[in-house]
Amino acid sequence: MLRLPILRSLAALAALAALLPVNTPAQTAASTPLVVKLSIHDTIQPITAEYLKRGLDDAASRRAAAVLISMGTPGGLLDSTREMVADIEASPVPVIIFIEPSGSRAGSAGFFLLEAADIAAMAPGTNAGAAHPILEGTTMDPVLKEKIENDAAAFLRSYVTVRGRDAKDAEDAVRNSKSFSESEALNLHLIDVVAPDDNALLAALNGRTIKRFHGESEKLDFTHAVLVELPPSTRERLLTRLTSPDLDVLLLLCGGLLIYLEFNVPGTIVPGALGTLMMLLAIFGLNLLPVQHTAILLLFAALALMVLEAKFASHGVLGTVGILCLVFGLATLVNGPTPEMRVHFGVAAGAGVGFGVITFGLAWIAVKARQAKRLTGPQAMVGQVAIAMTPILPAGELPIGQVEVRGEIWKATLPPNTPPVPAGTPLTVRAVDGLTLTVAQ
Repeated sequence: MLRLPILRSLAALAALAALLPVNTPAQTAASTPLVVKLSIHDTIQPITAEYLKRGLDDAASRRAAAVLISMGTPGGLLDSTREMVADIEASPVPVIIFIEPSGSRAGSAGFFLLEAADIAAMAPGTNAGAAHPILEGTTMDPVLKEKIENDAAAFLRSYVTVRGRDAKDAEDAVRNSKSFSESEALNLHLIDVVAPDDNALLAALNGRTIKRFHGESEKLDFTHAVLVELPPSTRERLLTRLTSPDLDVLLLLCGGLLIYLEFNVPGTIVPGALGTLMMLLAIFGLNLLPVQHTAILLLFAALALMVLEAKFASHGVLGTVGILCLVFGLATLVNGPTPEMRVHFGVAAGAGVGFGVITFGLAWIAVKARQAKRLTGPQAMVGQVAIAMTPILPAGELPIGQVEVRGEIWKATLPPNTPPVPAGTPLTVRAVDGLTLTVAQ
């Protein structure tokens, strides 16, 4: 009689439990905002653009609340900057660019990226600006200069206005190379917030409504946000190192010397393999940088002049000119927009002079070795001292005499129409005919 009420009670409890919400681990994780942090503290180049693209895609796949980019850069390539700006504008996840820590800057290309972000932030003691485009190693005429300035200014205005920032003051950074401290940038409405660190920045932005690039409004929720760092991969770190012009130049010259050593000492294998690897790494790195082709011609001219110096007696004139061509070619090899993306003159001078001296020395040794008298075979006998062991008669007369040369006994004759010489006379080998030597006093 009691079973029926008990069963009804259990059924009621089961129905009530089914109606109650159950928080699964996935739902609990999804309720916690996730902020993906990237770190860009180097020049802006193709590998940087690749890293940013990977980070934005990763944040989108995780449905992150935002992407926080910690940045400090002297600038970089405009093509890579345009690619990165386009990725930021198209990102489904809000992008925050934070210039940190104190002492960092967003120069040149970095200023373009800062203004492209949904939220532009700076730490105390930082600065941004000086975004005037330049072509290193090229004297721009007024028309070309104006074209480049107008193009860069229009590019900046195309998204600064959409972000609701001051386009006029932003354009001053392009046309007049102005740079702004964090307080100046905030007062001029070039950035949105100043914060000392990441946590303070997220706290200041929590609950703020922003306008995305395509017009939608979005409210930022960073309550109990989890900050997850996404560092550059091993491949990206390696390739970033290869975009150093100084390193590429050293790899190029050392690789060339090792390959030259392999040709002169065949069969060693290690110098040739290592030199080939270094040359390929240098070429790969230079391929990511704006290389000036006239500088490559100077490098080939330098090598030709140093080889000619070893073959012709120019009293060092050809070698000196070759070394000067090498130094100037290395110094102007990379046409970078910032000093960090060019070959430093000290590196170019040291590497050029060192490589020139070593190459000239090796070439001189090789040429002299080819011109030197053979040390093996019958021809090595010519010029050697021979001691007559018997009387030596002219060619065609019998008996044929014998001489001692370096401990060996050879048949020997004198040149025709010369007087005989007695035994014990020191002679000089003049020619070799089979096993018979022609000797003379």
